[in-house]
Amino acid sequence: MPAQFGSDLIVDLLKVLGVDYVALNPGSSFRGIHDSLVNYSGGKPEMVLCCHEEIAVSLAHGYAKAAGKPMAAIVHDVVGLQHASMAIYNAWCDRAPILVMGGTGPMNSAKRRPWIDWIHTALVQGNLVRDFVKWDDQPVGVEAIPSSMLRGYRLATSDPKGPVYLCFDVSDQEAKLAKEIPLPDPARYRAPAPLQADADAIKEAARLLAAAEHPVILADYVGRNNQAVLSLVELAETLGAPVVDLGARLNFPNTHPLNLTGKNRELIANADVILGLDVMDLYGALTRSDPATHAAAPATKPGCKVIHATLADLSTRGWTSDFQELAAVDLPITANTAVFIPALTEEIRRQGKFSKTAVEERQKALAAQHGEIRARWQADLKKRWDEKPISPPRLAYEIWEAIKHEKWLLAAGGFRSWPNRLWDFDKPGLYLGGYGGGGLGYAPGASIGAALTHRGDGTICINLQRDGDMLYTTSALWTAANTRVPLLTIMTNNRVYYNDVEHQEKVAIARGRPPENKLIGMQMENPSVDFAALARSFGVAGEGPITEPEQIRPAIERAIKLIKNERRPALIDVIIQMI
Repeated sequence: MPAQFGSDLIVDLLKVLGVDYVALNPGSSFRGIHDSLVNYSGGKPEMVLCCHEEIAVSLAHGYAKAAGKPMAAIVHDVVGLQHASMAIYNAWCDRAPILVMGGTGPMNSAKRRPWIDWIHTALVQGNLVRDFVKWDDQPVGVEAIPSSMLRGYRLATSDPKGPVYLCFDVSDQEAKLAKEIPLPDPARYRAPAPLQADADAIKEAARLLAAAEHPVILADYVGRNNQAVLSLVELAETLGAPVVDLGARLNFPNTHPLNLTGKNRELIANADVILGLDVMDLYGALTRSDPATHAAAPATKPGCKVIHATLADLSTRGWTSDFQELAAVDLPITANTAVFIPALTEEIRRQGKFSKTAVEERQKALAAQHGEIRARWQADLKKRWDEKPISPPRLAYEIWEAIKHEKWLLAAGGFRSWPNRLWDFDKPGLYLGGYGGGGLGYAPGASIGAALTHRGDGTICINLQRDGDMLYTTSALWTAANTRVPLLTIMTNNRVYYNDVEHQEKVAIARGRPPENKLIGMQMENPSVDFAALARSFGVAGEGPITEPEQIRPAIERAIKLIKNERRPALIDVIIQMI
């Protein structure tokens, strides 16, 4: 059946663009689109109901990272966009492609209902988020809708990727089409090929790295592309260079002998050439900072050459300083690392100026250091094995023992790097990284979005969920239950906003005031939150609070069995130490 209304056309375009899911919280400003999704779409794209707009956008954020393509989130005019703004900012900082859509108006004020249509109409609505989206648009007339959506999708998926915001007047959504509007061929409006570096820059980078005695590779967002991770392994092996994974994604297998994450300071101090790959805060990685005085000093030795391949300069804005401090770089390269790394490896081999003997000797020495690092983490685990409340390394270990024989994905929650230390991340795509803008409320929705991509394939998606973060967007649990995603949420519950505890302690000490007061205004006790009961109230299987270490693994095994057999998400509340 051809489209009859403007909103039908919007739904047809979502299909043409390959959008599989639309997350939303209902609102009258897009009631036309909602009707088309229900009564015209035939169930495609699938509508995912959320209880808050921040959850809807976070869900699309997690989906984009797991699926590698955009999902749509629809927010209710001015008020919904304000609710969603934190999640949009997270996606912007994380360079995640999302199609955020909204409704407004009527812009023709003669057609507005008294009060509500007036307070929910802006001029122009996109102004609210313009500083942290790649593009926003508010097309006028149904004929303008296809161009707006095609451009928005292409910009979201072009390097560097990011969210876009498209706003549709309710009058255009509900307008009856006077004639059929042809649907475009999306192949003719697709994103361009990944941006490659200048040939001379590739040659110079190859020359510097091949001649280096102590090359070091820093990787941060390389893992946005799984093939780039495999290419990085090949590059590191070609050079015999250690890789430090800075953790915005899973950039390098932690089981690989050239992964020396954990020896960052020593490696950087001794390096003669450093190759940064998609490093968001290169300055921070190359300096030592005094937390008391905020003074910074170079961590590199004099004469160390720095190469940096990144797309960050193409997405710099002035409103917020997510671009970080400007780092001194000897060879700046603008390129998508997915195409740059293989070209660099090929050029190094073509030049043939590196010593195979030196590479083999470096690999042997680095492998020994890799083993020492892994042994140190195991020693820390052993030392903290019986601690109570449960220590973070013990919890991470028990989770790993329960899930290591399953198909699994760590969708959210770095958990103080303990999974990276104790689990085997032996292939790309097993960890989706952090949340970009540092805004609390990300993980509950994002982990559901990631888990949507794995419904029915047997993968257990894991969310190592902080307690404070959960309390921002708790109702995401209902969406998890409603969509029946294979999600295992494990509360890393210390009953305190611990990050700020450290800040208050430092301030008190610096001012000569009692540091023992650091927990006042921080603890979530009296009463403590019953997260297991909360989960059950939303339809998610809940167990806990668990306070004994030996209870962790059996509880996780029960949860995995339930997720697989009953197709229900589960939550386990575990009480842990603050540090």
